[in-house]
Amino acid sequence: MMNERNLRRTILPNGLIVLTERMEHLRSVAMGVWIKSGSRAEEAETNGISHFVEHMVFKGTRHRTAQHIAREMDSIGGNLDAFTGKETICFNVKSLSEHVPIALDVLSDLVLNPVFASNDIERERGVILEEIKIDEDNPDILVHELFTQNFWKDHPLGKPILGTTDTVARLDQPRLLDYHAGRFHAGNMVFSAAGNLNHDEFVQSVAEKFSTLHPGAQPVELAAPPSSAQILLRNKKSLEQVQICLGVPSPPIADENRFTTLILNTVLGGGMSSRLFQTIREERGMAYSIYSDVTPYRDTGALCVFAGTSAGKALETIDLILAEFARLKQEPLADEELTRAKDQLKGNILMGLESSNSRMANLARQEIYFGQFFSNDEIIARVEAVTADQIQQMAQQLFDPARIAVTLLGRLDGIKLTRSHLVC
Repeated sequence: MMNERNLRRTILPNGLIVLTERMEHLRSVAMGVWIKSGSRAEEAETNGISHFVEHMVFKGTRHRTAQHIAREMDSIGGNLDAFTGKETICFNVKSLSEHVPIALDVLSDLVLNPVFASNDIERERGVILEEIKIDEDNPDILVHELFTQNFWKDHPLGKPILGTTDTVARLDQPRLLDYHAGRFHAGNMVFSAAGNLNHDEFVQSVAEKFSTLHPGAQPVELAAPPSSAQILLRNKKSLEQVQICLGVPSPPIADENRFTTLILNTVLGGGMSSRLFQTIREERGMAYSIYSDVTPYRDTGALCVFAGTSAGKALETIDLILAEFARLKQEPLADEELTRAKDQLKGNILMGLESSNSRMANLARQEIYFGQFFSNDEIIARVEAVTADQIQQMAQQLFDPARIAVTLLGRLDGIKLTRSHLVC
């Protein structure tokens, strides 16, 4: 099973898991250090600290200034990046295989030896506050944030990854150092790499850099939040459109029925042939942007529909979305539509594994969420095995009017929406 993709896995004595995928036809290697806890493990008063730390490690280490880091990466044509999620933080680098020693040295230095200088913290605080303003100015992102905050109310999973102006203003050097010491240890980390590399040599190189790291323990995170089926109407007169986000709780990432949920989402709003796109955009011309998306986490998830339309058409758009929910509950899929959705999903999954970066990320996520590796053949078989009956049952389970949450953002012009409207 491991051999189809030439995967290897080694656990270092301190507990650090090192994963590689050899891709001999490439000239490059992508590698990433994954921290196995993101913003959902934050205290309310330090919301945004994971993302702040992710920014700060690039501002200088015990051995390199920020400029030194940038010049060293540019001199080898390397690409250094990072991102923060709700459940992970990733620091990654891609370089030509002959430059792996330099790329690995820079990456490990960033992760292990950041200095969090006070003047850099003040400067970066300003950068992050501007980043928060960008999100507040972007209605697509803002409606998503408002929905999430209300859907998982008063739980870290519902809080913004960037934090808020208030919480970011409070983050200081002692807090950042404390956070780094508490999260960046071997037991809470996965190192994954994909490309033109030799596993044993690579593991030896990683061990030399990371062997001093203490094992530590994974932070204790709050249990899964109950979802809250709230209807939120937020008036924002500066917007031309009304942004709609309508969602329900869905299964967690490793759920046995995850492929059923993914195919259901594909049929509903996962592309140009999806029911929502065809009905709301192609047939009615009521929206430019209309799609659905599944966001799974380790113990919960959400299936959401997003649309942007005029205030006069917002309620009708919601009615059409609910009508598609009802149709999925009442009528089994036709064979042709089921086959098309399966083929689309298989294409998305397989094409999503074409680059070394995506393979590196896929390795880490499979380790973090599943603790095992599924070959492409296994994944395709799981997709193929889904039946129309299973999709109908999943629709009946998911699309419960009592659990539907809705957020409307924009120039609402007196729009009224109550629970009695959400029948499906």
